[in-house]
Amino acid sequence: MSNTSRFARASVAVLLASTATVLLGGCSWFSKGPKGDYALAAEERPLEVPPDLNLPDTSGAMALPPAGGAAPRPQQAPAAAPAASPSGFTVPGTRDAVFAQVGTALEGIEGVTIASRAQLLGTYDVSYQGVDFLVRVVAVEGGAYVSAVDPRGLPATAEAPLKVVAALQAALAKG
Repeated sequence: MSNTSRFARASVAVLLASTATVLLGGCSWFSKGPKGDYALAAEERPLEVPPDLNLPDTSGAMALPPAGGAAPRPQQAPAAAPAASPSGFTVPGTRDAVFAQVGTALEGIEGVTIASRAQLLGTYDVSYQGVDFLVRVVAVEGGAYVSAVDPRGLPATAEAPLKVVAALQAALAKG
């Protein structure tokens, strides 16, 4: 065989190999690009919701106010005054005014320690004769209801809270 024919055969073989590489390089089997959403970065993947998840009804979640201006705020009606009890009483006046009066009266009762006061909640955290309880002021029809509440949120019926409620009632009655 001559050198020319060997060179021709080698050229044809190289040409065929490069053509096959070019043709097969375009085939999807050999490409190394992303193959679906799982290959994307976590921030770019679509959100997957499990099929058994019940979505809450959000149709009224973003209700817009009327175009004429701000929507009127709904007024919360005061609760009816609770029945008379030894752990609470009703005082005429607004809740904030009565709250201030209760604070002054509590400071005047001998042996009462006010640990904290929360005007927004209408409560005083009080200690008297070794018993811790809350004095709560709530807006009701006809004024504000002042009561003693134990740590469970129930009316305080121990002797110490009842004494404080009686002293508060007497002090607020004097006005």
